Amino acid sequence: MNEDIQFIIDSTKEAMDGAVRHLEKQFVNIRAGKASPSMLGSVMVDYYGAQTPLGQVANVNTPDGRTISVQPWEKKMLHEIEKAIMIANLGFNPMNNGDLIIINVPPLTEERRRDLAKQAKGEAEDGKIAIRNARKDANNDIKKLDDVSDDVKKDAEQEIQKLTDNYVKKTDELLSVKEKEIMTV
Repeated sequence: MNEDIQFIIDSTKEAMDGAVRHLEKQFVNIRAGKASPSMLGSVMVDYYGAQTPLGQVANVNTPDGRTISVQPWEKKMLHEIEKAIMIANLGFNPMNNGDLIIINVPPLTEERRRDLAKQAKGEAEDGKIAIRNARKDANNDIKKLDDVSDDVKKDAEQEIQKLTDNYVKKTDELLSVKEKEIMTV
């Protein structure tokens, strides 16, 4: 196979892999009722004037399935961390006991579960759009090649379509698992 075409296929596969990895990260942020340190993964704390991920200024644990505890490395950061959790607007109500911050993760209502499932569907659709865009870019790049026969171009486009189908299927499978996790009480 032509080197240019192989490069296009490889870079398309890489882009589609990236879309699936991004979707997996987004799914981690959609909580399904059980407390997890990753729920606070998006929280950025003002650490001496620099926005710093929470995990770099504190120890985040889950002592049980309904509680997240945040123990700052420096005690004077308690207020900043508490403020950052509130600003992140994750729907949590942090409680500061002077040593650490405790967050009780409320059980999900049926309505909230449906909202989260809808959010997961939206994220999956965004992933599929990214995959289809990678396919479109690859097909455009293939069409631009002058030194390649039409048959080879057609074969390459079919290869790209197979990749697209596989990654869309993978996205649907991830969504199915996440929806099941969200809707399980």
